[in-house]
Amino acid sequence: MVLNSLDKMIQLQKNTANIRNICVLAHVDHGKTTLADCLISSNGIISSRLAGKLRYMDSREDEQIRGITMKSSAISLHYPKDNEEYLINLIDSPGHVDFSSEVSTAVRICDGCIIVVDAVEGVCPQTQAVLRQAWLENIRPVLVINKIDRLIVELKFTPQEAYSHLKNILEQINALTGTLFTSKVLEERAEREVESQVNPNSEQGEQVYDWSTGLEDTDDSHLYFSPDQGNVVFTSAIDGWGFGIEHFAKIYSKKIGIKKEVLLKTLWGDYYINMKAKKIMKVDQAKGKKPLFVQLILENIWSLYDAVLKKDKEKIDKIVSSLGLKIGAREARHLDPKVQINAICSQWLPISHAVLDMVCQKLPSPLDITAERVEKLMCTGSQTFDSLPLETQALKAAFMKCGSEDTAPVIIFVSKMFAVDAKALPQNKPRPLTQDEIAQRRERARQRHAEKLAAARGQTPLEPDQDGSAFETNPKGEEPRGDEQQVESMTLKPVPQEGDNQESFIAFARVFSGVARRGKKIFVLGPKYSPLEFLQRVPLGFSTPPDDLPPVPHMAYCTLENLYLLMGRELEDLEEVPPGNVLGIGGLQDFVLKSATLCSLPSCPPFIPLNFEATPIVRVAVEPKHPSEMPQLVKGMKLLNQADPCVQILIQETGEHVLVTAGEVHLQRCLDDLKERFAKIQISVSEPIIPFRETITKPPKVDMVNEEIGKQQKVAVIHQTKEDQSKIPEGIQVDSDGLITITTPNKLATLSVRAMPLPEEVTQILEENSDLIRSVEQLTTSLNEGRNTQMIHQKTQERICEFKGKLEQHLTGRKWRNTVDQIWSFGPRKCGPNILINKSEDFQSSVWSGPAGKGSKEAGKYRDLGNSIVSGFQLATLSGPMCEEPLMGVCFALEKWDLSKFEEQGGSDKQNKEQSDLVKEGQGGDETCSDGDENQEPHHGCSEPLEKRTAQKGEATLSDCYGPFSGQLIATMKEACRYALQVKPQRLMAAMYTCDIMATGDVLGRVYAVLAKREGRVLQEEMKEGTDMFIIKAVLPVAESFGFADEIRKRTSGLASPQLVFSHWEIIPSDPFWVPTTEEEYLHFGEKADSENQARKYMNAVRKRKGLYVEEKIVEHAEKQRTLSKNK
Repeated sequence: MVLNSLDKMIQLQKNTANIRNICVLAHVDHGKTTLADCLISSNGIISSRLAGKLRYMDSREDEQIRGITMKSSAISLHYPKDNEEYLINLIDSPGHVDFSSEVSTAVRICDGCIIVVDAVEGVCPQTQAVLRQAWLENIRPVLVINKIDRLIVELKFTPQEAYSHLKNILEQINALTGTLFTSKVLEERAEREVESQVNPNSEQGEQVYDWSTGLEDTDDSHLYFSPDQGNVVFTSAIDGWGFGIEHFAKIYSKKIGIKKEVLLKTLWGDYYINMKAKKIMKVDQAKGKKPLFVQLILENIWSLYDAVLKKDKEKIDKIVSSLGLKIGAREARHLDPKVQINAICSQWLPISHAVLDMVCQKLPSPLDITAERVEKLMCTGSQTFDSLPLETQALKAAFMKCGSEDTAPVIIFVSKMFAVDAKALPQNKPRPLTQDEIAQRRERARQRHAEKLAAARGQTPLEPDQDGSAFETNPKGEEPRGDEQQVESMTLKPVPQEGDNQESFIAFARVFSGVARRGKKIFVLGPKYSPLEFLQRVPLGFSTPPDDLPPVPHMAYCTLENLYLLMGRELEDLEEVPPGNVLGIGGLQDFVLKSATLCSLPSCPPFIPLNFEATPIVRVAVEPKHPSEMPQLVKGMKLLNQADPCVQILIQETGEHVLVTAGEVHLQRCLDDLKERFAKIQISVSEPIIPFRETITKPPKVDMVNEEIGKQQKVAVIHQTKEDQSKIPEGIQVDSDGLITITTPNKLATLSVRAMPLPEEVTQILEENSDLIRSVEQLTTSLNEGRNTQMIHQKTQERICEFKGKLEQHLTGRKWRNTVDQIWSFGPRKCGPNILINKSEDFQSSVWSGPAGKGSKEAGKYRDLGNSIVSGFQLATLSGPMCEEPLMGVCFALEKWDLSKFEEQGGSDKQNKEQSDLVKEGQGGDETCSDGDENQEPHHGCSEPLEKRTAQKGEATLSDCYGPFSGQLIATMKEACRYALQVKPQRLMAAMYTCDIMATGDVLGRVYAVLAKREGRVLQEEMKEGTDMFIIKAVLPVAESFGFADEIRKRTSGLASPQLVFSHWEIIPSDPFWVPTTEEEYLHFGEKADSENQARKYMNAVRKRKGLYVEEKIVEHAEKQRTLSKNK
């Protein structure tokens, strides 16, 4: 097949029904890029001999060196089939877990995907992850079982064993799909039930609860992979062959004379053929028979491999002639059997035909987008489709129609921005000159030559040519020599650019509706844009002309500058792109950060954000080697942030520039990009900053030597108990059960706070529902401020009730009675895994309903002071006392809140109220005085602040010297929370990775050794059926994970490679402040307790990094060493 011209591609783009947008997904090293190479070679873009060696889609240098894909890249292929011509936009994606965010960007703009599975390794952790991502985006998968040659050459299976092994892999994948399907059906059913509870009249009758009812009614046969359905292909991409069952069904229906339809159903499964009767029967009737798949397909492939590997020339010639193939003399003579196999198989069973046939038949075109997927894309956050404005709902029809008329709204989704060297852009590429241009240049050179000769003889120069070219002399006055002339005539002068080697950003996008034309004006909608807010701000609604619009948050208006066809490493210029196509858009770098929705109408909602599987967890601080280069670093980090969908860039309070990445390989790639592409300076990188969390636990029952606490004799020798360590200052009362009572500096208010550990399940629920908590907090705030603008949607309300119910279910027992209703705030940042509960009698306020009795003066009086207390709690949870890390899983209870003195002081003079007491009811802007004081009767307005201030001076000096009262409350609450923590047993929590390792049995011991050395814990180990591979699941602290992958590879000679994914936070069991206090502990640990305390080591490392005080003795028992011989 010849390489297609650009015009052909443009013509194919217009036929939306024949476009297929697909991405290749798999676990790392299962053969995605090699498969992509084979498909690309079918278009003649690369040679078929290089397919699998070139890895065309891996255009980065580090991708080629490491041998893994690190970014998703697209290419358009042309495939003719049965008089139809198809355009296939293929996106190759990474399989490494660090780059799973790139998979999310690829999946969003596709309609179908190819899941590739290694025939030896089977279903791996990342296979499950990509299947789930495809499922969440509602795109249809097809399956390619790759590397079947390994079953023949490496594992030396017989065809029968290979068949049962392949059947096993298919069952595993279908089990995964089944799990995803079941959970979806049950979810939908639960939603329906909630609705029927809300409207009980809709359907009355006997309700017998049976969890499987929904599953039995729902048809899921089309979801599963089965060769007889045509959605499975068996391939060996490195040898260039692949087949679906259909191919063999055609051949054998002619040969044996059995109908093709019958063969299609029986070629996979336990059927065998009775050659005499020409009948196909079930295997049960005669044991020991080979299934059709083995007899008719696998045995032929096995015998071909056998002949080539044994170099049986006669047999090879016989096979080649019987298949009617032509093998070149070079391949036939070649010593490497792989070359011969490739030459024979790629003609007999070309992989591109098998895979692309399946793609065209089984995967949907952009026209077949489902209504469910459209609604899901358009509903961000907790909205439902019905709650969107009518104009927005009308866009659903445009999505479904995918129309290219001028009236159709243009909707484009940008899934990521990627950086391209400006020289690689089509408009900057040197192009060969036309004949006319060459002639013109020759003429100019001749003229210049003549002028020069004339000048040398002292004659007047010739009259200039009409185009003024005679004045174009070289600045040095030298004549270009012949060879220079040639060079000049062959290349165009490149477009001038600012700075050398500049990076240009291109948006990786897809048109969902309408035609994208160069120069078209379009709205750029950020992820937080809301059409509802647009309606509130713009009185004329969505029909307002774009030039008259007032500024609307998260919306910009720009022009589509350049449109590109993405061809792997190349880009081609396009004038317009019809709907359903994948494209690159230039000139959006100032408008789009990572992803955005572009639409010609402002009524379009932004698409739901991409869901990333990997959480960025590895942090490093970056600084330039030479401080003068700081601006370049800042600029470089901005560009890096835009170019990578998953990286996060932070500037901490300490002024450090921090890079947050998904793992070690990702970190290395980001640092290389920063040094070589974006900042182009030398940078120094800190040790990884490991995140911890602080928490408290229940008091332990046994001590460090497993003796029951309270039974042993205490030793009062050197160490006192750890109360010395966390000295509580005077003036703070501590009860025996850990209740802290503290008074504000001006002695006007007293707070009593207690800290309690939350049950683990509750912490988990809080973590999972942080978005929901944020919307609850926003709602309460708007209620508090008396704004009822934010109408809460019913579905959100249901979710809040469900969340509240879950909390009530887990917070049971006497200690937690009524806790859920008393929750006042969540923290840190109002959506974290800690809670503040309000048990004080005077003032009831809850996060669910706002302050009780809002209208009453009491509540008004307390509301602002309440906000100060919440702020103090937020600050306390943001940095704990151990090493200023955020808290997790702690519940603070405000037991008492005594403001009697404050009220007395306020009531001592009726005319002037104490400063902060009065801000509470001041919602009306005109009633509030300039310095935050407010008069008691609103109709007095601000007429007498001066008299008031003078009258007040005498009394208020007491409180004023400490600043406003609200500020004192914040500080006091923060202190109270910290002391309440310190009187309980404190613990550090470490971030944990789940670690999946595949290793052979002989290196298992070494894997365990590395895990044990790094504080890892093995959860399970199982053997993969039919192979000698073990799968080990373990957990490993993030703090110990740096260099882990390299160490495992070194120790196992590359036979085991781990996959690390952030999973959860886990309490480190040891107490960081522990010192031996009992006799047994002294005997066991010695006076110094020198054995390494893991938690203390981590805590001190963090304190050192943050510049906090670290209690450590540099030299202990320093004394001169004496020898006995010279006793001096």
